[in-house]
Amino acid sequence: MPSRSIRIILILGSLAIAGIIFIQGYWVSRTLDIKEDDFHQSVTIALRNVAEAISKYNKSELPKTDLINRRTSNYYSVNVNSAIDANILEDYLFQEFEKASLNTVFEYAVYDCSTDKLVYGNFCSIEEESKEFVRSENLPKFNDLIYYFVVKFPSRGSYIVDSMRQSILFSIIAFLAIAFFAYAMWVILRQKQLTELQKDFINNMTHEFKTPISSIKIASDVIRADSAIQDNTRLVKYAEIITTQNERLNNQVEKVLNIARLEKDQFEIKKTKLDLVSFVSNFTNNEKLKLAESKGEIVFNCSLDLATILADELHFTNVVSTIVDNAFKYCDKTPKVEIALEANDKDDYVLSIKDNGIGIKKEMQKKVFEKFYRIPTGNLHDVKGFGLGLFYVKNIIDASKWEIQIESEIGKGTKFKIIIPKHT
Repeated sequence: MPSRSIRIILILGSLAIAGIIFIQGYWVSRTLDIKEDDFHQSVTIALRNVAEAISKYNKSELPKTDLINRRTSNYYSVNVNSAIDANILEDYLFQEFEKASLNTVFEYAVYDCSTDKLVYGNFCSIEEESKEFVRSENLPKFNDLIYYFVVKFPSRGSYIVDSMRQSILFSIIAFLAIAFFAYAMWVILRQKQLTELQKDFINNMTHEFKTPISSIKIASDVIRADSAIQDNTRLVKYAEIITTQNERLNNQVEKVLNIARLEKDQFEIKKTKLDLVSFVSNFTNNEKLKLAESKGEIVFNCSLDLATILADELHFTNVVSTIVDNAFKYCDKTPKVEIALEANDKDDYVLSIKDNGIGIKKEMQKKVFEKFYRIPTGNLHDVKGFGLGLFYVKNIIDASKWEIQIESEIGKGTKFKIIIPKHT
């Protein structure tokens, strides 16, 4: 993946993470505020109902103002201005809190308005299993003074948090997703760094090969041209082996360098007008000369007189050469390659290269264009290569805005189709 794409992913990913954290934090904060407001409203309504019930029971009037005061977030006072029966008060508190679904522990206390001293207090809880209120027994009754009572919710915070279970769960899931995404980005960056180091090493090493390859070529040409060597058949054969293997090594190095340029976006396609019929005909004739001393056959069938396209001749030559070379390498019998050129119904040119090789399994056909992928060859252990040939072919085809298709069957060979738009 190009460095620019990595940077874009990092920027977009960071913005996405920041946005998710902000929205999730705002959502949780807003939910907490709503739950606190709901709790306060429910408590206020319940306490007002209790005060009205006591006033009705005592046949007295409630104060016009300051009936209910919120002292702190979990502490409320209720001024009833009448005698308070603790039994009645506790029953009313239980009933109203249960109606409001305020299933949390609370404390209440009765105060003397004249002295502002605590007269009676009690703590009420809910049994965990039955979820029913536990009522106190033998509560006192006060008739001689005017009282007010207070209610405190010591577990208010945990009660509100408990009511936000779903929101908290979603928040945890969101933060876990963010953590996994951040870890994935770290892994990508780490792998990118290691890949860059590997590429730099391979590229530097490949460039270093160019100097000795050139030196070997010069030396082999001098040796082959020497008259004393030409008189010795065995030395001539060795010189030819040196030249052939040196050319093969040079071709492999060029492939690696081309792939490196391609991945660094330094690959440039220089299209010029090219007569496809003449190009393929000349290529086929050159291949026939190479096969003169070895077994193998290559033919070219064409029904067109002229086919003008826009192509980079050097890279296009490498594309066709790579496919043909594979046709000869991956064959367990006398190889035969058929090259055909025709026009399809979409007014495009179709260059097909068909062989009689070992074929490619259906599940492997999608992978043959992947970098470093090599098709298992069974008993053909003499097939050499880096797995870069078809990767190079696919990238040249894509860069030229062409299309390549593959048809293959095990034991019956493979056909590559290159679809090229006509030049107008």
